Amino acid sequence: MNESPTGLDEEIREKLTDRASYLGVIDRLNKASVDKHWEAYADIPWGDPEFQVDPTDPRWILPETDRLGSTTWYRSQPEDVQARIGLWRVATAMKIGLQFENLLKRGLLTYAYRLPNGRPEFRYVYHETTEECHHGMMFQEFVNRTGMPIRGMPKSLDATAQLAPLIPRLSTELFFIFVLGGEDPIDYVQRKALKDGHITHPLEEKIMRIHVAEEARHISFARHYLRNRVPRIHPVRRRMLGLATPVIIGLMARIMLSPPGPMVRHFGIPRDVVREAYKNDAAQEEIRNCVAKIRDLAAELGLLTPASRVLWRAFGIWDEPVQRSRRALPAA
Repeated sequence: MNESPTGLDEEIREKLTDRASYLGVIDRLNKASVDKHWEAYADIPWGDPEFQVDPTDPRWILPETDRLGSTTWYRSQPEDVQARIGLWRVATAMKIGLQFENLLKRGLLTYAYRLPNGRPEFRYVYHETTEECHHGMMFQEFVNRTGMPIRGMPKSLDATAQLAPLIPRLSTELFFIFVLGGEDPIDYVQRKALKDGHITHPLEEKIMRIHVAEEARHISFARHYLRNRVPRIHPVRRRMLGLATPVIIGLMARIMLSPPGPMVRHFGIPRDVVREAYKNDAAQEEIRNCVAKIRDLAAELGLLTPASRVLWRAFGIWDEPVQRSRRALPAA
């Protein structure tokens, strides 16, 4: 994997000219999963006193650059309340993350179940599933240590979400759009937080750095799978995929970035404060920015049509795509 100057692994990007170049990407991802991986209970020092979770620890207080953290209401709360709100939000993000990855793992295994013998994707999918299992364990362990009643996904969404693992039976292309819809927004937020130095608790930073490093591979596979598959599917299916993409991406981005309702109710955060923090031009811009790479990919794959652009705009996630260069990969 490539590594940025900030020390965060970046996804690999390669122009796919033929099947051999696609298989080369999978080989590199498989090798990276063997060479650089983490285990939830071997590589995180849960017993280290510095890694303990205290809900009143001021390191959980949201910075003033945070949307909620910048509000007068939040800054006027006692420090221990500010810390609890910050921790609640971190824990909720992890709970939703592990729930999404639970759906993802089941979908990946559904996809792998029908792969013919000899397909290199099989090995990669099992590497990714193993990594996602460790992500789920470290996320849940963190949530447990907060002692907070963290629920995760809204109940209204939970029943519908259970259909996600069945998507590969209908369309593997649609499934990997769903994968990117859940992974890209969180990857954007986590990378930004790490680069800006806003993560000050060592346990949160350790978990986040592990997650970002391994998600770089998972995102790479999803994008290259789509680059390999979408140009070869029937034009009608491609148009349908183009219409479904902004719906999935728009919904997933808001699920990942919206304020958790239980947190708002538990701490009695006024509605006008929620609107001030999350329903303004800056918040909408962040949602558009967090799906920029998926939007660019949709343009690259010919999924942007006049009809699909209407949906991108309707979900508030439209911006002009940017042509991104793809760096050559280092030798595996």
